[in-house]
Amino acid sequence: MTRPTLGAVAIGRNEGERLKACLRSLVPLCERVVYVDSGSRDASVAFARGLGVTVVELDASVPFTAARARNAGFEALLAGGELDLVQFVDGDCRVEPGWPEAGIAAMQADPGLGLVTGWRAEIHPTATVYNQMCEVDWHRPAGPIVACGGDMMVRVAAFREIGGFDPAVIAAEDDEFCLRLGKAGWKLLRLPAQMTWHDADMTRFSQWWQRSIRNGHGFAQVGAMHPPHFKREQMRVWLYGLALPLLFLLGLLTSLWISLAVLVGYALSFIKTLMGLKGQPMAARQAALLTLAKIPNLLGMLTYHRRRRKGAAMRIIEYK
Repeated sequence: MTRPTLGAVAIGRNEGERLKACLRSLVPLCERVVYVDSGSRDASVAFARGLGVTVVELDASVPFTAARARNAGFEALLAGGELDLVQFVDGDCRVEPGWPEAGIAAMQADPGLGLVTGWRAEIHPTATVYNQMCEVDWHRPAGPIVACGGDMMVRVAAFREIGGFDPAVIAAEDDEFCLRLGKAGWKLLRLPAQMTWHDADMTRFSQWWQRSIRNGHGFAQVGAMHPPHFKREQMRVWLYGLALPLLFLLGLLTSLWISLAVLVGYALSFIKTLMGLKGQPMAARQAALLTLAKIPNLLGMLTYHRRRRKGAAMRIIEYK
């Protein structure tokens, strides 16, 4: 059988050294590489061009989204000639050298596969509690999947069939893409292989807070587009981010026993989360932040519903 051809699309904004590592990892492994830049103020564009990578600079007059960037990269990549497969990767990740061959082999063995992904890991997982939370989040079981993150190898025919990413989706656009892919009859698979190394470089509480707001927006937007996806996440946010805080305040005005019961509920949630993180570095701090996350998640969900009601643009929520 003829070996499928592979190109790559990397997206980023002001990623600096992380982008350099990303592009250096891709160039030797792919027929062609495209870098899509969303208004960087550093030397990202110049570096990419110096490496021989095709660069697409997005028009800043239109709101930036990862979905828009990936679509633009796909079009630029295929403008250089037909390919069978495209590896999408975020600019803060470098690709494991053996990954492309593993992904290509899986795609070649099963023509019904529309997408394969692998494992992502943090380069500096214990540098901060926020990095460690990313590290835990990246570890998912191998096998058939419903959705995955933005690092993915996609069959060109499948991408074209569903029309690519939806540029109006500002968070969890990868989930939304995967859900449409599955509904179109394509299979999605996570291989038991290292795919990318991520550099979260998240050092401040404010970054984590904004990222959690962004996640909440994704729960609401993609959940509305593809029910019942994210239903469980939304229910937790409504309970721990809104209902219980309101009940706590009500208790302060009526009966302190009610407020105490709410605090016990949060404590039980914290303990359950902590037990699930048993053996992980900074487990208690992670559990505390995950319990608190429902508040910024709620803000993100409410932001989506406000924008939808007003017919406003779904502008990206940045955390870096």
